[in-house]
Amino acid sequence: MNARNTLDFLLYDWIQVHSLGDRPRFADHSRETFDAVLDTCERIAREKYAPFNRLVDTQEPQFDGEKVILPQATHEAQKAYAASGMLSAAQDYDIGGMQLPYTVEAAANSFFAMASVSIGSGMLTTGNANLLMVHGTELQKQVFALNEFSGRFSGTMCLSEPQAGSSLSDVATRAVPDGEGFESDPLGPRYRLKGNKMWISAGEHELTENIIHLVLAKIPGEHGKLVPGTRGISLFIVPKKLVDTDGQLTGERNDVALAGLNHKCGWRGTTNTLLNFGEGKYPVRGEAGAVGYLVGQPGKGLHCMFHMMNEARIGVGLAATMLGMAGYQASLDYAKNRPQGRPMGPAGKDAAQPQIRIIEHADVKRMLLAQKAYCEGALALELYCARLVDEQHTGDAGAADDARLLLEVLTPIAKSWPSEWCLEANSLAIQIHGGYGYTRDFPVEQYWRDNRLNMIHEGTHGIQGMDLLGRKVLMEEGRGLQLLAARMQATIEQAGLIAELAPHASALKEALRHVGAATRSAWATGNPTDALANAVPYLQAFGHTVLAWIWLDVALASRAKAAGQGEAAHTGRLAAARYFFHYELPKIGAWLKVVESRDLTCADCPEEAF
Repeated sequence: MNARNTLDFLLYDWIQVHSLGDRPRFADHSRETFDAVLDTCERIAREKYAPFNRLVDTQEPQFDGEKVILPQATHEAQKAYAASGMLSAAQDYDIGGMQLPYTVEAAANSFFAMASVSIGSGMLTTGNANLLMVHGTELQKQVFALNEFSGRFSGTMCLSEPQAGSSLSDVATRAVPDGEGFESDPLGPRYRLKGNKMWISAGEHELTENIIHLVLAKIPGEHGKLVPGTRGISLFIVPKKLVDTDGQLTGERNDVALAGLNHKCGWRGTTNTLLNFGEGKYPVRGEAGAVGYLVGQPGKGLHCMFHMMNEARIGVGLAATMLGMAGYQASLDYAKNRPQGRPMGPAGKDAAQPQIRIIEHADVKRMLLAQKAYCEGALALELYCARLVDEQHTGDAGAADDARLLLEVLTPIAKSWPSEWCLEANSLAIQIHGGYGYTRDFPVEQYWRDNRLNMIHEGTHGIQGMDLLGRKVLMEEGRGLQLLAARMQATIEQAGLIAELAPHASALKEALRHVGAATRSAWATGNPTDALANAVPYLQAFGHTVLAWIWLDVALASRAKAAGQGEAAHTGRLAAARYFFHYELPKIGAWLKVVESRDLTCADCPEEAF
């Protein structure tokens, strides 16, 4: 099966996305319109992205002292993507959107991630604009968000600083009121920002008319000191070029300067920058300080930014998934065509016999099945989460609230699980290629390099693990975990009635019980240090349990479809599910053992012992 066939099955046969057409917001849509969007994006990805994936990897962004130079192919891809309308796909008709379900938007964007993740397809721009549509003023929406949706402007998120990567409480960028009447600027209370932001993707380029930075900064207190911790953080719109209330450029450059380009092992086609805000290189009205407009309330910036961060976490998970899928498809094709070795018979190998293709070897099939289980399972997870987003926005009150809470619990998994296991899929793709796998004659080494970044993008495994065990499974008295367990239990009961799936249902039931017991044991002392010392093993075990459930549910849907058609695809899905239950799910015992015992081996190891 190719990626499109897998996508179609998951969308239409598993999560029944076409049923959203029954809801008022999506009443104009049907499978026909959804397929048209998928077809268009698949075509653009095939024509404008995939042929240039190696090009943008080797021709990295260059700064000539005035501007960042990118290959022409990147400019063409950005124009094609903006022209497709995908930047505003989920927005209302009256602002130029298509009112597409987020599920379909995510599925359509998967083609671009698979074709060339580092050319980019607007994830940050859309996320930036979506945040402003929720937290911005009406004029901020008109001037900034709508121009981002049209592709005229692009957007970034500026969180990390050289001295404060994931530790946002240590943000030191300052924002002070910009003179008399600062609070009455029509674009929002106007401030001057000074500070440095690191790892800013798409922070400088000539792809769009303007770049809209969303910047976290602190407003000093009455004594001029910054408020410690995250409660002092505010959010600001800082355009690269200043605009008027009609969204037109004023001709004045804002005081935002490129300090340098970061050269990463992957995603080399995306500019990644260190930006200096307010250093005085581009003084505004004769003064140093980047002009920024407050979004929302002072001190509530992180609350606003989480809207973009959570959206980006699902986007990163999907990107990791599709990079894994690209490697899987490449190694599958290679395995079908590469002759090497001979079959083992009763008398051993007969050298006089012709070679067989490597896909006929059991160990190569093991590596292919592992990739299939990781990547197709991860794609199902991401689409399930996307479907929850649509439920949260368009379901009835009860269903919407359940979807909200399920998303809270699943978002750390949706980001971290594909980032770890689809990276492992890329490693297996290299292994299948043998020595050719780590040469640039084949694409799999680039897929691995690109994917390695996703374990760090939008929060490391350690951060996601602490978020899951320290907050998400406990919030609202554990109701999110209870909701998820209930959905798993429904699948277990249904699968338990089918002979070929009953053993998997039993294994999932035990895994779910074990996760629940480990959660309670981790917090038995009530001491966060004890509980969170093994947050990452907990995350891994929780994620594997979720993926086992996903595969069991997918197997149920596949069994129903196979009654009419698609027997080979059904056989493949059942094999991947069986692989996951036999080879992967048993791993959770080791992970949960250290969680349950609150093992402090790592936490207690003294620095001098290393």
